[in-house]
Amino acid sequence: MSIEHSSKPIVITATAPTPNGALHVGHLSGPYIAADVAARAERARGRQVMSVGGIDPNQNYVVAKAEREGRPTLDTLDDYSARVRDIFSAARISYDLFVEPQHDPAYRDAVAALVSELVSSGAAVEREVALLRCDACDRTQHHAYVAGTCPTCGAGSGGGTCEPCGSFVTAQTLVDAVCTGCGEPAREVSVRVPVLALEQYRERLLETWTRASLPPRIRALVGRYVAEGLPEIVLAYPTDWGIPVDGGDLRVDVWVEMGVGYLYAIARQLDPSVEATAGDCVAAWEALGELWNFLGIDNAFYFSVMFPALLLAFGIETVPPGGIVCNEFYTLDGAKFSTSRNHAIWADEFLASEDPEWVRLYLCWDRPDRYQSDFTLAGYRTFRDGIAELLEGSTGSPLPAALAGQELDRAHDALRVGSFDAALAARCALSAIDADPDGARAVLELLASGDLRTAAAGRT
Repeated sequence: MSIEHSSKPIVITATAPTPNGALHVGHLSGPYIAADVAARAERARGRQVMSVGGIDPNQNYVVAKAEREGRPTLDTLDDYSARVRDIFSAARISYDLFVEPQHDPAYRDAVAALVSELVSSGAAVEREVALLRCDACDRTQHHAYVAGTCPTCGAGSGGGTCEPCGSFVTAQTLVDAVCTGCGEPAREVSVRVPVLALEQYRERLLETWTRASLPPRIRALVGRYVAEGLPEIVLAYPTDWGIPVDGGDLRVDVWVEMGVGYLYAIARQLDPSVEATAGDCVAAWEALGELWNFLGIDNAFYFSVMFPALLLAFGIETVPPGGIVCNEFYTLDGAKFSTSRNHAIWADEFLASEDPEWVRLYLCWDRPDRYQSDFTLAGYRTFRDGIAELLEGSTGSPLPAALAGQELDRAHDALRVGSFDAALAARCALSAIDADPDGARAVLELLASGDLRTAAAGRT
């Protein structure tokens, strides 16, 4: 692998998981192992890397989960947050910056202050908007508290974004929206809230998207909003969970929090003296080289549209170059992973019974990158045992050395963040393993984050 040097660090983020349950192998196959592999590969080229992860405690899905389990919300949050951290450790996923809002008062205060600054600066405005409210449950309808039909693709959706198509949806735009607490339609109420109009950043967003590396599905999503108009974003709701703003009953929208939180937390990591002001954060971000976000298709709107607009609203003149590495959904035995139906293979249980090297390597090889893929235990075991035999010296169909070199070049290129494809890298390395075992193992062990010869000797 060639050594490359850059004077500015590259930031690689993996969307912080919501602690309303444990992670399953579908989660690992998406942004988490992939972002870890990409960070390791870029460091191996000599690049400065800041890998960013965390836990996303302020989703009201945590409240909904606690209510279903019949226990206090904070107990639910603490239990699942600990389980997520343990899974990252077991899967050998590490971060340079790990954001935990629940245990970071400075972060919470900074997010509230920065959202207030958006209003005081005039970038956002306070005005009356129509929201939906369920009187029976005494809740504003947003995110986990509302369900209906996506107006774009017709799939079932909660508030926020539609999982199948990635569209931005709210309680007001959902078709046949009902309260998830009682199942009844909610009434419309007029509430004064801070609002950010994304349309005011159209021209600068167009420049951002032109320079960014975006997968085709996300570029199509962006193109639709360019054609139909960019939405307005409510920055804070009158609700019962999240970070309070301005000492009132409004709490920062959780996805606005994540975008603002990235601005502050990354700035603080770059310069520990940073204060919770837009000027300080923007100045710190000038030291940044590229920004790459790893995520699932369900979060595409936030990272491709909302977050760049927030950066522009805070005064960043040009959003750092980089882009998005997006995965499709991973199914289990032909059906979507489902926490509520317990249709899942929980990552901590699987990692406790299997060597993490095999789990990581298989989930790279089978990653649902440009299309959905399907996990089966039988497929995993066949892969594990078959590759172990190759590593132990069994002869497959050897490539000529020159072709093996080309395959390994292709594998290394597939591990560059700008052309990332872990599945391609794994396949290229495996095809070259007979002709160049040392070169192939180097790629495979980067994916696996461990010694595969040891793993092969100890497989069950």
